Amino acid sequence: MTSSTTTKRVLIYRLGSLGDTLIALPSLHLIARAFPNAERRMLTNFPVNVKAPPAAAILDNTDLVHGFFRYAVGTRSPSALASLWWQLLRWRPEVLVYLAASRGIEAARRDAAFFRLCGIRRLVGIPFTLDMQQNLWQEPYQALEPEGARLARNLAEIGDADIDTPASWDLHLTPSEHARAAEALAPLSDRPIIAVSVGTKVQSKDWGRDNWRSLLIQLARLYPGHALALTGAPEESEASEYAAEGWRQTPGAPTVNLCGQLTPRESAAAFARARIFIGHDSGPMHLAAAVQTPCVAIFAARNKPRVWFPYGRQHRVVYHQTDCWGCALESCINERKRCLTSITVEEVVGEVRATLG
Repeated sequence: MTSSTTTKRVLIYRLGSLGDTLIALPSLHLIARAFPNAERRMLTNFPVNVKAPPAAAILDNTDLVHGFFRYAVGTRSPSALASLWWQLLRWRPEVLVYLAASRGIEAARRDAAFFRLCGIRRLVGIPFTLDMQQNLWQEPYQALEPEGARLARNLAEIGDADIDTPASWDLHLTPSEHARAAEALAPLSDRPIIAVSVGTKVQSKDWGRDNWRSLLIQLARLYPGHALALTGAPEESEASEYAAEGWRQTPGAPTVNLCGQLTPRESAAAFARARIFIGHDSGPMHLAAAVQTPCVAIFAARNKPRVWFPYGRQHRVVYHQTDCWGCALESCINERKRCLTSITVEEVVGEVRATLG
């Protein structure tokens, strides 16, 4: 078996975008500790959505990953697969660390065969068993384990990911990223900040712009000494402005709309300055959780409870488990998003008040 301290090249296989990258942070920190002298590159996908930042947008400057190989998810093109195989073969990775989502044991075996064809001798974390594929039931919580915990559990042979330690979520934000966040928030005049992200990539997670406006009307009245910072992709600026009009109904309640103005890492630095983050099940929510800012998260029931909740005990999740829960739909037409639209503004206000007092 290859010695961890003498390993020179490690390939990390992780697909997805912002949230998928963020929940893997404890595993990425573990890999860096386990292979401290190796060049670590990630095999990941090209973004599948204009609102979905690539993994590099999070991992640049962290020293967790030193480079990337990319391919189009779902490709069956022989020439594209041959090109990928040749790129990996030429780089000569000694270890593969598998952080892909569960797609079944047969898919895991196919992936393992491909990586062995690339000349990789040591494969870590490939889920060849049902336990490795599944989020296990955790009796103390009466719920399934979070996806980030499943990934970390599958890497037990290289060490403990210390998933409950804040350092395992550290983004290694730079002084310039903190400075940019401070500059963007300067119009708020050092008031305590409520950070909000109303955007989401998929229809089934969208709570609705009128709900957001109503929520901000109430929060501005309840917290007159606070300021509002709205964040998200450029395409979410208009929806954020619509919501912010609710906040502005209270005279003297300052707000900034930062949609499209900050990188994901700069947004994380901004969230670190906030007292609370409020948003959908989304990448920004996981960014806020990574910097240990308490989150109030509004979840559809498209996923099973807790698997994709923000990690940490300081967060509050509003989740209605309807009889169609776990559907995984990106667009919900027949049920009209009743798991999500049944969440009331008053419920969310209650969770915010429980967090802020």
